[in-house]
Amino acid sequence: MEHGTVTFEVWRDAVSRVMPGGKGMRGGPSRISQAVVKVRASVPLLPLDVLLAAAAYSLVLVLRFNGSVPSRSWHAFRLFLPIAIVVHIGANWFAGLYGQVWRYASIAEARRVLAAGFGSGAVLFLVSFLTSKPMPRSVIILGALVVTYFLGGLRFQSRLFAFNRTMARSDPGLRIAIVGAGKAAASIVREMLEHPHAGLRPVLVVDDDRRKHGLSLLGVPVVSGTDGLAAAVKRFDAQQVVLAVTDADRALVERVAAESEAAGVPLKVLPGVREVVRGEPSVKDVRDLRIEDLLGRKQVVTDLEAVRSLLSGRVVLITGAGSIGSEIARQVSQLEPSQLVLLDHDETHLHDAAAGLDGPTVQVLADIRDRSVMFDVFGRYRPDVVFHAAAHKHVPLLEDHPCEAVATNVVGTRNVVDAAIAVNVERFVFISTDKSVRPSSVMGASKWAGEQIVLTAAPAGARFCSVRFGNVLGSRGSVIPTFARQIAAGGPVTVTHPGMTRFFMSVQEAVQLVLQASVFVDGGEVFMLEMGEAVNIRDLAERMIRLSGHAVGSEIAIRISGPRRGEKLVEELRAPSERAEPTAHSSILRLVPVSLPAEVLHDGIRRLIELASCRRDDDASRLLFDLVNDASLDEEALVDLAAMEQTEAWSQTRS
Repeated sequence: MEHGTVTFEVWRDAVSRVMPGGKGMRGGPSRISQAVVKVRASVPLLPLDVLLAAAAYSLVLVLRFNGSVPSRSWHAFRLFLPIAIVVHIGANWFAGLYGQVWRYASIAEARRVLAAGFGSGAVLFLVSFLTSKPMPRSVIILGALVVTYFLGGLRFQSRLFAFNRTMARSDPGLRIAIVGAGKAAASIVREMLEHPHAGLRPVLVVDDDRRKHGLSLLGVPVVSGTDGLAAAVKRFDAQQVVLAVTDADRALVERVAAESEAAGVPLKVLPGVREVVRGEPSVKDVRDLRIEDLLGRKQVVTDLEAVRSLLSGRVVLITGAGSIGSEIARQVSQLEPSQLVLLDHDETHLHDAAAGLDGPTVQVLADIRDRSVMFDVFGRYRPDVVFHAAAHKHVPLLEDHPCEAVATNVVGTRNVVDAAIAVNVERFVFISTDKSVRPSSVMGASKWAGEQIVLTAAPAGARFCSVRFGNVLGSRGSVIPTFARQIAAGGPVTVTHPGMTRFFMSVQEAVQLVLQASVFVDGGEVFMLEMGEAVNIRDLAERMIRLSGHAVGSEIAIRISGPRRGEKLVEELRAPSERAEPTAHSSILRLVPVSLPAEVLHDGIRRLIELASCRRDDDASRLLFDLVNDASLDEEALVDLAAMEQTEAWSQTRS
């Protein structure tokens, strides 16, 4: 910069420093500079507002007197009009009607227009009482309404005309049938209409609320209920169906899927609120229908405050960062624990699980099979509540590696339980499985042994329990991801037996119920989660093939491979000897299990440790099932005793 020359930037900085409330360039614009920008942006609107206000009141005055306005009224009008214009412009300014980008105006801006109009009318009505030559009250009231209408039309004309152009266009594009006429549907219909270049044209809406039939949603007709979807799709020549009902229940999803299949068009869904990234559903959130949507159930109702009071301000430790453990961590992190400790021996699982949490998490890279490390971790963090989810769980793989199942599911569980007892953990929840009931696999037997450890090792008064449930949808290694990979590869899809059934539950629902069950713990229980109806695996495979857009048999074949080692055809959630009692939650049952004598269990675990350390897989497997059979003999005795008691009671009643 040459001497004696002041650049624009220097001048701007100098002015901003001396202006009231001003800031330098680094601190942001001053209030006066902001006002200047606002006035400059409003220059086109100000003269138009003046003209519209003058025209509105003139029109109302002329109509008031049927075209013959008395001279005294004209004289009063010449005095009134400048005041009215100033009042309206001032009200518009204070209501924020200047400096707006009206192309994207919404209901909030419409409220401002109404507020400015009614405020101006009220002020002018009061002013009329103070003037010597008042205007007729009807002119003031009607004039204010007409001005409001004119000013609103001026500001919203781009939105109105753009909407009309969108509705009137016959752009080629994918013709969409929308299921649902609620808030979520309105959101995505509006987005489709406002962005026609995206190639999505909503042409019809269906909704089961009969009161909406014959109406329209943003100009799109609501034509029928979901039972008439197939016919409506054909009548309107729709090419795709979008289920725009967040958290739709299983019955609705199945009905819409069947109607879409009958019409021969693909189905997309708007996911549940947990999957929606933005606060308002968007077309970008719409995804393909998944088998999980068809297997889903009504949303679980959880006593969140009871769970929060249990975990808030407490140190919570979770073992295992897999499907269940990471979801427990996600839900617990939202309940304000004083510290959340996540433990896993796999650094990738541990990192990924912690990365998905909102609050800070202590990550502990450790193996539950290392007893001294478990005692060190528990002594360092001294948890109040423990959720033990770490486990080996793949049935066929563990049939070939029984020692690994023993080392993690049995010995590892004993290490975690003993470490918890050493630091006086208040509440301990062991994540079990339906495969532990009368187990036929090494995995199930090892989880049964884990349940027994929790039952027998817990000290008096300690609230230790197990929670038992079936398959988790989409978990690693489960049947659904396996089928998906086989379909993507062109098949065949392998089903072990046409009569095989399994229970399924979403990971979110399972964890909600696990947390709820932790509130009910008295000590020594096994909680069973109500899993709904069992699903036939062959039917599941056929559904997944159809959902992928292929024909069963002709395009993707199903091959029966035969049951694998350790697999049951039908899973069960409780043994006949386990007495079931209701809890305060309809989806959770309290079971009173049969436990091995402590000395028998301790001796069995000691021998299992020796066999596992020597890698004697066959002997470890036999010993596991020997322990199960010992307990089964006790269970049979209990069942026989219960039957005898019932017979005696029946005989006494007869006599």
